[in-house]
Amino acid sequence: MIAYEKLPLDNEVKAALEGLEIEYVFQPIFYKDCVRIYAYEALMRPKKMTVGQLIDEFARDEKLHILEVATFFGATQAYIERGYQEYLCINSFPSESFTENEAEAFDTYFGNQKGKRIIEILEYPKVSLREWVRKSEMVQNKHWKVSLDDFGMGENNMNAVYLYTPDIVKLDRSLICGIDNDARKQENVRTYLESFHERGMQVLAEGVETREECDFLRSLGVDLFQGYYLAMPA
Repeated sequence: MIAYEKLPLDNEVKAALEGLEIEYVFQPIFYKDCVRIYAYEALMRPKKMTVGQLIDEFARDEKLHILEVATFFGATQAYIERGYQEYLCINSFPSESFTENEAEAFDTYFGNQKGKRIIEILEYPKVSLREWVRKSEMVQNKHWKVSLDDFGMGENNMNAVYLYTPDIVKLDRSLICGIDNDARKQENVRTYLESFHERGMQVLAEGVETREECDFLRSLGVDLFQGYYLAMPA
């Protein structure tokens, strides 16, 4: 567990972070060959409730910012402890960003984390344009990448693509499930691939659970892969 009490953060934030019993597991993201690992996505695992319950609780209390800070600090600490060298993919709420003090604390604690990071924008809650501007400045300064999570679900649609101009678009599982036998899904994914590739964006298929799905998506030209068929979170 990360020692949040040692970080130069706001006392209220530190107090809340110290009370969270959270660990992190990592799920690999693979290159198109489905052998080489491109990145590891950090996934929050609270001890006393599900991730959904934790997020709902903090959203009700208007404290999602605390989870944003916890995720960036906790996931980075766990990643470093494991000795990974690939990209680290960190989930991020579209409504939140670091304060100036938190950004300085992050650099002080972990050093200048330039490159090798992917900020994955979740599909909830609604985006705050002000916070996105602040977050995008940090991303650009650190040469990090931006990934759009769960494309095709909730707020993460084409409007989100135009807003965030991500480096990577993650196709939601609903677009992937059974695609090898679904002509409509096949046509939709072909269209998305063409559109995103024209914009210089990589396309990631998440939730790949069968060999048939994986093989078909590779034949379409999907760039990156993630799912239980390839590797479980650990």
